Amino acid sequence: MNFLSCNNHTLNTQYYSSIQEIPNTVWTQLDCINNLYFHPKYLKSLEKHNSDIQFAYVVLFDEDNKAIALATVQIVNFFLDSVQNDMQSIVEWVKCMGRKLRIISPEKPFKVLTCGNTFVSGEHGVFIKDGQDKKEVIRQIAKAVVEFSNTSIQNSADAFMLKDFEKESLYITDELYEEGYNSFKVEPNMMLHLDEDWDTFDDYLAALKTKFRVKARKALKLSSHLRIEEIKVENLDELLPKMTKLYKTVSNKASFNLGDFDLQTYKSLKENLGEDYILKVYWLEDEVVGFLSGIINQNSLDAHFVGIDYKYNRDYAVYQRMLYDYISLGISKKVKAINFGRTASEIKSSVGAIPQDLTIYLRHKKSIPNGILKLFLKRIQPSEFKQKLPFKTKKA
Repeated sequence: MNFLSCNNHTLNTQYYSSIQEIPNTVWTQLDCINNLYFHPKYLKSLEKHNSDIQFAYVVLFDEDNKAIALATVQIVNFFLDSVQNDMQSIVEWVKCMGRKLRIISPEKPFKVLTCGNTFVSGEHGVFIKDGQDKKEVIRQIAKAVVEFSNTSIQNSADAFMLKDFEKESLYITDELYEEGYNSFKVEPNMMLHLDEDWDTFDDYLAALKTKFRVKARKALKLSSHLRIEEIKVENLDELLPKMTKLYKTVSNKASFNLGDFDLQTYKSLKENLGEDYILKVYWLEDEVVGFLSGIINQNSLDAHFVGIDYKYNRDYAVYQRMLYDYISLGISKKVKAINFGRTASEIKSSVGAIPQDLTIYLRHKKSIPNGILKLFLKRIQPSEFKQKLPFKTKKA
């Protein structure tokens, strides 16, 4: 399918249904590929292996027909019945209201058009070139995704989401209220900022208070029975069935997921991104008991999905070892920060991560359901956790 286009004020909007349709001149004008989340090789890997999701791309051009912004779009089928845990009671209330007003069916999928990255938390869905009126651009993108949804039945969505904006961006993204969007906070990203004086993992350990250093050494001792190997493209196929099972074990514990990640994507990511994409597998004798994945992007190491066999987790400190391995890797790669992502906030705070608040904007395509959605979103609060402070106070 060729791109569709429409004009908005002085900005021209063009839609592409595949990463391969975007001309090379667009990437050159945007100059965005130093951020791997906006690199065509990364986006192509996601698109190629996750066929349950419909991918699209919105590009804004200025009056001189130069590309100035890119938004990545995914349309996913979301079932209300897939929501579990602490949000289940809220969903029951939404389903009840929806049945009364005949606007929400729990049996049918709820189609959500997401402007962002379904598989990664953080600001990885909208790129805007420097020097642009970012408030105006974000409003144009919000309008563009609605117009895209109206182009065909295939693109039609029930709701529109722009996801994972940091606190520093809210003065820009709050423009979305003018477009009928509602906002809510989600589980924070847990971020560890690495001290520039840490040259080795031992430097990190030395920076910990005694209690947390003892805990770390205990985890390292328990996990010393594990054999940790770098996954190569050549041996990925034989590992994937077990890795997929372990991934499902972890993802099923989440309150809800917008979409399941097809682990076949790992092969393409390793082929396309090479050393910038990290894959490690954890063996206990001849059995795979865990794996981790991550991406080196600019000055950050971002943890991606992990898989854990929970029956070995306590005795061999599998997950805790993974957290320390991310830290060791980040130090060796000389990154400035490690983004551990959402979930398991307390244990991540015990290794030194601090929360980074994230805000999502969401609207239903119809005004009455959008009003109900607003009430629903007001009830959503990130889970509380006890923030640990593991580091010694630095001497002035």
